[in-house]
Amino acid sequence: MSDHFLNQIYSSARVVVEHAIAGVKRCRIVKDVLRLTKAGISDLVMEMACGLHNLRISCRHPVITFDLLDLLSTG
Repeated sequence: MSDHFLNQIYSSARVVVEHAIAGVKRCRIVKDVLRLTKAGISDLVMEMACGLHNLRISCRHPVITFDLLDLLSTG
């Protein structure tokens, strides 16, 4: 593979990651200095910010679900 093709793959993946990081940083507590010094608090804050970001994304693009067995029995 050529370097140009690999750079395109890397840059497209980088864009997705950078957008996700920017979405998590919408929570101000992640951007600011965290002064809570108990062990594990910073990890918990980041986990909650990531969860909020995932919730925001899932509400923006809801996944349509359907029951295949229900479709087969009525069809």
